[in-house]
Amino acid sequence: MAEIKVPFHRAAITKAEEDAVLDVLRSGWLTTGKYALEFEKKFSAALTCPDDQEKGRDPIISLAVNSNTSGMILAMEACGVKAGNAVITTPYTFVSTAACARHLGADVYFADIEKDSYSIDPNKIEEILKKDAQNGHKVQAIVPVHIAGNVCNMKAILELAKKYSTPDHKIYVIEDAAHSFPSKTSLGFAGAIGDVGVFSFYVTKTITTAEGGMVCTRNPDLAKRMTVMRMHGMDRTTWDRYTSPRASWEYDIIAPGYKFNLPDLLAALGCCQVDRANLFFEQRKKIVEKYNKAFSKLDFIQLPPDGEGNAWHLYLMRIIPEKLTISREEFAKKMQAAGLGISVHFIPIFHFTYWKELYPDFTAENYPQAEDHYQRTISIPLYPDMTEDAAQLVIDTVTQIGMENRK
Repeated sequence: MAEIKVPFHRAAITKAEEDAVLDVLRSGWLTTGKYALEFEKKFSAALTCPDDQEKGRDPIISLAVNSNTSGMILAMEACGVKAGNAVITTPYTFVSTAACARHLGADVYFADIEKDSYSIDPNKIEEILKKDAQNGHKVQAIVPVHIAGNVCNMKAILELAKKYSTPDHKIYVIEDAAHSFPSKTSLGFAGAIGDVGVFSFYVTKTITTAEGGMVCTRNPDLAKRMTVMRMHGMDRTTWDRYTSPRASWEYDIIAPGYKFNLPDLLAALGCCQVDRANLFFEQRKKIVEKYNKAFSKLDFIQLPPDGEGNAWHLYLMRIIPEKLTISREEFAKKMQAAGLGISVHFIPIFHFTYWKELYPDFTAENYPQAEDHYQRTISIPLYPDMTEDAAQLVIDTVTQIGMENRK
């Protein structure tokens, strides 16, 4: 295996994070407590727009969880996703987006992505909703995914949810915002636009807690349900049980909940990282600009889509196969052999055995845009502390491989 000269990602960790973690270790309280509460407050503040009050928006309630996946399960469960109904999402996402619905017993309807972006296509969503309305309103939620930090057409998606809801059946919008912090559009921050937004703080994300996530909503009823379900269906939080005068064992179980809380040991990282989220964005943006300037001169590379509020979590470089004698797979292997850490986002879900067996019509032929994007995309290194020299090495390597294998 080649020596890694430029890693795919490296978390931006400073002495502030080290000190925060040590503070937790020395405090004697390692699980969910004051740091998790502080992280929730900071994250809500980071998503709050100056015109929220003017536009009559309710305050954002943030709940720290141990992963985006856990948050998606909480969000779907609170929005009534269960056996007998369904969610709509994209095949171009990490498998957990769809798997969460299956954990709750629901079906998944997939809508292809747009031709010129990685975002779910509202026209395809409406095709599904029209059929669903004729068959008794099985769709409970639409789950758009903001791939690479590029925000979906939320205005159209919200309008569709409202159009196809009935007095007896509300269709919720749950944003998979794993990639999007701190994306901001004219509608507000991605992840705080729909009914619920779910973020990820996995180690490669725009901010990190190593593992972790956040569920955000402006709906107090949804927040109340998710709070209870986050911790065993208990009517009291762990922090309250052990810090209030009331005995810790005086609690009730009011639902069959989960164990999805974020411990302070990880939340301490988040408290530091959220303060630097905008700085991280600016650092990534400089690398993106360098990439775009160089790759725009190459006729075998197509630049990533760039929409309003793009967080630039990932740089999805797209090759143009018609200009090359090698495939995406071969191009990617040559990059790895040259010492570059790369990935592919994403393998469409219809390529996986479980989903192929579950839905026989769920094939590449029926989702041509997702398949086409997959066959052309390579995710290249992009992280806040990336040096100019490292970015130049990526550019030089891509250029050399392409030029040596042009038609």
